[in-house]
Amino acid sequence: MNFTELNEEIIACEKCPRLVAYRQQVAVEKRRAFRDCEYWGKPVPGFGDPQAQIMIVGLAPGAHGSNRTGRMFTGDDSGRFLYDSLHRHGLASQPFALDRTDGLTLHHLFITAVGRCVPPQNKPTSAELANCRPYLEAEIDLLPRLQVIVALGKIAYDEMKSILQERGLHFAKQPFAHLACVKAQERDFWLLASYHPSRQNTQTGRLTMSMFDQVWDQALQLVRD
Repeated sequence: MNFTELNEEIIACEKCPRLVAYRQQVAVEKRRAFRDCEYWGKPVPGFGDPQAQIMIVGLAPGAHGSNRTGRMFTGDDSGRFLYDSLHRHGLASQPFALDRTDGLTLHHLFITAVGRCVPPQNKPTSAELANCRPYLEAEIDLLPRLQVIVALGKIAYDEMKSILQERGLHFAKQPFAHLACVKAQERDFWLLASYHPSRQNTQTGRLTMSMFDQVWDQALQLVRD
C-alpha cells in the first residue's frame, strides 16, 4: 500500500456510526463565520514529507478546522499556533495553514492523529480510536526514516506508546508531561510529549510559544544526534 491508496481508504471509512453522523452534522450546520464554505465532512488523512524523520500525532480533527478543510491542523487556532512554530524551525514552508490548496509543504515532518473524524465534545471513545489504529500503523510503516514521534496531548501519548509497544518497542515508564521523552530500548527511536496547542492551553498560558519551541528544538536535536 502507498500513501495514495491509504488516504483513499481513510477518506472512505465509515467504521464508527457516531462519528459519521457527527462529522456530517457539523458539515451541514457549519459555523456562522464559515457558512459560505464547503466543509470536508469526511475522515482526515495524515500528510507531509514521505522521508519524514519526525511525526506529529494529534488527537482528532477540529470541528471547524480539519473537518472543514480536510487537512490536519488547518483552518483553526491550533493550526495557527502549530505552524508558526514549525515554520521558524524549518519544518514547514509557511507559518500558516488555511486550506488544502494554500501551498503548505512540510520538511522532514509528517502530521497525523490518533482519530480521523471529529468527535462530539472532542472525546473519541476507546473503540473509535481502535478503529483508527490500523491507519496510523500503516502511516508509520510508510515512513522508512522515522525516528521521533511527537505526541500532542495525553491521549495521543498513551495511544502511541501502546502502539509502539505492540510493535515490539519497549519504553521506560514515563507518565505524560510536557517535554517527557522516552527512548526505545531496542533502537534509536523516541517518543516525545507536548501539551496540545488547543485554545484551552494556549490562551490560558498552560502552553506558551517558548514552551512549544522547546519541543521542536528537542525533536530536531534527537534527529541530529
